[in-house]
Amino acid sequence: MDRRLAAYAVCIEDGRVLLALAVGPDGDRTWTLPGGGVEHAENPYDAVVREVAEETGLRAVVERLLGVDSRVVPAGERRRPGAPELQNVGVFYRVRVTGGTLRPEPNGDTAESVWTPLPEVARLRRSSLVDVGLALAQTLPPTGHVDPVPVGGPVRH
Repeated sequence: MDRRLAAYAVCIEDGRVLLALAVGPDGDRTWTLPGGGVEHAENPYDAVVREVAEETGLRAVVERLLGVDSRVVPAGERRRPGAPELQNVGVFYRVRVTGGTLRPEPNGDTAESVWTPLPEVARLRRSSLVDVGLALAQTLPPTGHVDPVPVGGPVRH
């Protein structure tokens, strides 16, 4: 089993959430939160700010820790064919944009980033990370934990 530590940004402004369109090696397109893997010896707090800048072109500051989510992605549902199952531990932060210009990630997996009205999110083909992040932001559970999001329909790993 592979393990991955990742940091994700939940940025909600004026009834819209910032989403990134991830494109897999097979061309599969899934909306997700800006964020990604924490590099060796990097703090997740610093990683989420770096990931927002890399994927969206925007500068952001962390406002608060929202929570942590752990999920196992079965081998057959990974974006990389032939990879073993993956435990993804995600650290979710509420962030605020302070500047920059929205743009696609140069030479990366993010094809575009957009501000999406919250009511439209449910209709998107999206990562379950979006639902986890929104649930954390909307409920602010004292434990920093929300129930797992079922995968199926428009919701992917």
